[in-house]
Amino acid sequence: MRAPSGILRRFSNLYARVLQVAGHHTRPHPCRPHAVPCPVTDRLATILLAAVVAWQGDAAFSCRQALTLGLDVSGSVDATEYRLQLNGLADALDSESVRRLLLRSPETPVLISIFEWSGIRHQELVLGWTAINGSDTLDAIIGRLRGRERPRGPFTTAIGAAIRFGSELLDQVPHCWRHTLDLSGDGKNNIGIPPSEARRHAGRVPFTVNGLVIGGHDERLRKSPATLLLELNDYYLRNVITGPGAFVEVASGYNDFERAMTKKLLRELAGVAVSARPSRMTNG
Repeated sequence: MRAPSGILRRFSNLYARVLQVAGHHTRPHPCRPHAVPCPVTDRLATILLAAVVAWQGDAAFSCRQALTLGLDVSGSVDATEYRLQLNGLADALDSESVRRLLLRSPETPVLISIFEWSGIRHQELVLGWTAINGSDTLDAIIGRLRGRERPRGPFTTAIGAAIRFGSELLDQVPHCWRHTLDLSGDGKNNIGIPPSEARRHAGRVPFTVNGLVIGGHDERLRKSPATLLLELNDYYLRNVITGPGAFVEVASGYNDFERAMTKKLLRELAGVAVSARPSRMTNG
């Protein structure tokens, strides 16, 4: 992204004026009648130049949102459900409404990364940070998801470890205006650091955690699918999500994943302002 020419012109004019006051202009100045350095004005000129360079560099690498999506691939997710989840995300990204939001401001793009998670030490990066600055890039991500084969992983569900992994990813892109971790899952944390503790001891960049809970059935618990889904939704509300505007979206099952993911992406992307940087936030 290039800085507006009018702004750079004003910076240049101001910098030239500082240099003139500092004595770099051809006319003599009382502060340095004999070409003796003037510490105050020289320092001011240096600071101003550094500010201009930093501002230009920051503008060149801005993104309006960093969004990392974590997909549950623990043992409770069978092969059919895995395919519904990956294809559901691909179809959600390919929906007209989501595409429009992703591509609406290519000069300050959304950065996306995707990972799969299950046990404590089982997080696998599917897509590293990628700027969505054109249809070709988005189509390539969609194609990768549709062609992805399921990795092997443990039966355990380590949501806290997934939060920690996601926060480390978000630390890699501190220049983005907003940072969001998007976790999908069909069960509660049953191993490793609790999600609430992982939130408190996250990385350097403040971020929001949103959840997508997926309904199902568990014969061992002898509860109806509706009851299980209500309990999982409440668990995510109390223990997983965090940050300003955090929310939980609900999919009644993996067949409903595409609809729920589309709805969640629309809510996350529509809430990002493209005209100004939002205020910083903290996690709790």
